[in-house]
Amino acid sequence: MPKHGKKYRAAAENIDADKKYPLEKAVALAKKTATTKFDATMEIHIATSADPRHADQIVRASITLPHGTGKTKRIAAFCEGADAEAAKKAGADLVGGADLIEKILGGEIDFDIAVATPAMMKNLAKAAKILGPKGLMPSPKSGTVTPKIAEAIAEIKKGKMEFRTDKNGIIHSIFGKASFSEKNLVENAAALLKAVVEAKPAGVKGNLIKSVFVTTTMGPSIAVDPQNFS
Repeated sequence: MPKHGKKYRAAAENIDADKKYPLEKAVALAKKTATTKFDATMEIHIATSADPRHADQIVRASITLPHGTGKTKRIAAFCEGADAEAAKKAGADLVGGADLIEKILGGEIDFDIAVATPAMMKNLAKAAKILGPKGLMPSPKSGTVTPKIAEAIAEIKKGKMEFRTDKNGIIHSIFGKASFSEKNLVENAAALLKAVVEAKPAGVKGNLIKSVFVTTTMGPSIAVDPQNFS
């Protein structure tokens, strides 16, 4: 098992591994312990009591963080005609219909998020086995299948993102950059945690959130006291 470098070990010395910190303190520590020379991404990992093996326990929703994510996403828009023109004006990086779908079937995937008009979903279904496992398949629930494609693209540009539980019932997400102010990062993280609680499926009984950890790219994990979240 690889050993951590000197910077990581020095950063980890500032953290009590047996302690759960208030969100504000955890975020402050994460910023302080960022070990990369580049602007590190702030990550949050939320363990839930949901069992994603059951369809009625999948936690999935979308949110526009108050202060954005600090990350630019390449957007693919599956639409045609006037919708395609609107998507281009809204800032989509890739716009197309059958031609774009064929590129995906050929293994060409050069985007981080996809949006589509309802009319395109029948054609896009043939690429579901490729896009689905990568988390790139547009979905009405996440707001990425919509007749108002330009509005959806604009929201994504502002920082709208989707979150969902993985096969272990854990939500992995980002909530900003280490260069953000502590205040903005705390507000982003709090908004995300609130959205997760509000997305609690009917099939989950009791508290949804079991544990929360924040960290930066390549930095040590910091446990957050989940008592203010249920």
